[in-house]
Amino acid sequence: MVLDLEGDLVALLRTLVDLESVSGNEKAIADAVEEALRRYDHLEVERDADLVMARTNLGRDERIVIAGHLDTVPVAGNLPSWTTGEGDDLLIWGRGSCDMKGGVAVQLAAAARLAEPNRDITWIFYDNEEIAEEFNGLARVARSHPDWLSGSFAVLGEPSNAGIEGGCQGTLRVRITLTGRAAHSARAWMGDNAIHAAAPLLTRLLAYEPRQIVVDGLTYREGLNAVKIEGGIAGNVIPDRCVVELNYRFAPDKSVEQAVAYLRDDVLAGFELEVVDAAAGARPGLDQPAAAAFVAAVGAAPSAKFGWTDVARFAAMGVPAVNFGPGNPSKAHADDEFCPAAELTSCYEALVRWLS
Repeated sequence: MVLDLEGDLVALLRTLVDLESVSGNEKAIADAVEEALRRYDHLEVERDADLVMARTNLGRDERIVIAGHLDTVPVAGNLPSWTTGEGDDLLIWGRGSCDMKGGVAVQLAAAARLAEPNRDITWIFYDNEEIAEEFNGLARVARSHPDWLSGSFAVLGEPSNAGIEGGCQGTLRVRITLTGRAAHSARAWMGDNAIHAAAPLLTRLLAYEPRQIVVDGLTYREGLNAVKIEGGIAGNVIPDRCVVELNYRFAPDKSVEQAVAYLRDDVLAGFELEVVDAAAGARPGLDQPAAAAFVAAVGAAPSAKFGWTDVARFAAMGVPAVNFGPGNPSKAHADDEFCPAAELTSCYEALVRWLS
């Protein structure tokens, strides 16, 4: 399919949605994006696997990075795209419309429009965001082409209701293993039930009160929850082992190490923790001049990002980053995901105002 970057935004989004691009199958959409961007003389275009990079080189004092992922979660009977409503109430439906081909459409149209931006811009369209870290295209080019991600400020087009969501939470998963002694359930007194031993842990989680922490003027709400529990051998055996897995979403005022210490020494003192995986959060970075200009162009107060996104990768490289894109983040990955046409337009106009 040919992408028209200067035509109707709704039509562009629908073309992108109809290019099925479940993680690992991004070649067709990456080919279309690369072909479309190479039509513009003001852009230098490079490719790494199914990641496409396009940038201006005008010698501006500042460089901005604007990124969006091309892949989606698996299709669930929600392709090809369709629309409902009209005018300001027009909605575009289909897999990826919200997460995050709406953001990609906005960025492609802006990349074509902004031939002489007031800041140099690097546009990144990357692969494999929705699956394991080892496949993530942004992580890959951070290793192989770190200069592609270099800038003073970054915007990630994740759905944010067309508002600015600053930074992101960190995430930590830990496992707690409780042990007992197996016995026949008819002689339960001869055993020690490991599942029952989880009761004090679950009671402590029930009593936990999530903290609300202000970071750079934005309020992040933390959360600690049991997300998985395993135990038991058979219907007539007292279990000798129970494993509870917890997920801690923490504010970006602390490192992964500090988050682990907080759980181990404070909330879950007395339990032995095994860290399963972890990812640091990202501070909003809204004190940067480029960020202030961006907030002014959008014209709305920023809020905290609840959840982890690839803005954390930019933060780890010393590049402050925010989330900004059309669509409701609560519809990301939903079978009935959609993107409002009005938010496509408002996001596009904000980027053009900021960078013109």
